[in-house]
Amino acid sequence: MTDLIYEQPLNEKIRSYLRIENLALQLQQHAEQDNQHQCFSPLFALAELTERCDYRTDILKDIEKQIQIISHWRTHSNVDNAQVDQLIQKLISLKSPLQAQERIGCSLKQDKFISALRQRFNMTGAYCNFDFPQLHFWLGKDWQHRQQDIKSWLIQYQPILAPIALLLELIRTTADFGLYQAPVGFYQGNSVQPLSLIRVQINSNQNCYPTVSGNRNRYAIHFVDFDLHRHTSETVEFSLATCT
Repeated sequence: MTDLIYEQPLNEKIRSYLRIENLALQLQQHAEQDNQHQCFSPLFALAELTERCDYRTDILKDIEKQIQIISHWRTHSNVDNAQVDQLIQKLISLKSPLQAQERIGCSLKQDKFISALRQRFNMTGAYCNFDFPQLHFWLGKDWQHRQQDIKSWLIQYQPILAPIALLLELIRTTADFGLYQAPVGFYQGNSVQPLSLIRVQINSNQNCYPTVSGNRNRYAIHFVDFDLHRHTSETVEFSLATCT
C-alpha cells in the first residue's frame, strides 16, 4: 500500500487552477504515449473551461502577489538571494504571454478538424469510423505525426498552464505536512491566516479516504471507509498541510 495525497481547494479560483492542472497533466501523458482518441476528452474539457472564463486577469494578479511575497524573502539572512532573483524573473517572464490580445485557445477553436470532433464527441459510443471518418483518418497517421499535433494543441494553452503550475507549486510549499490523528474518523481545525488549499496524506492500508469541507478559516475532515461506504469509527492517522 502507498501514501496518497488528497487536495481540497477552499475557494473557486484554486478549484479552477487544480482542474486546469489536472487536464494539462492528462494531455501531457497523452503526448508521451499513444492512447488513440483519449487525448481529446481532456483537450475539449480544457477548451470549455477557458472559453467559459478568461483566467488571465486572476493569474496576473496572483503572479504580482507572489512576486511581492518572494521579494520579502530577501530580508531573511538564511535565504539564497540568487535563487530568489531567479524565481522572481521566472514569474515576470510568465506575464508577457498572458498580456496578448488573443484569447487563450482561440486558434484551436478555429481549427476545422478539432471543431468537427468537438461538436459530436460526447455522443455515447460515437467513436466508430462512420461517426467520425476524419478521426479515423487521423488515427491512421503515424504516431510521431499525431504526437506533434497533440503537442501543438497543448502549446496553445501554455500561457496559462505554465503560470498555474508554478503558482500551485508555490502554494503547496507554504505548508509542510504534520502528523495528526482523527478519533472516530473526524478532525477539524481553524487558521488565523486565510487558507486556500487543504492537503491530506494518508496510507491506503487504512482503507479510508478523506472528505474535506470548510472555508478559508475553518475546515473539517471526515474519513470514509471505502468498503462500508460510511464514516469510519476508527482512529485514523494522517498527515496534514494547510496552505495559504
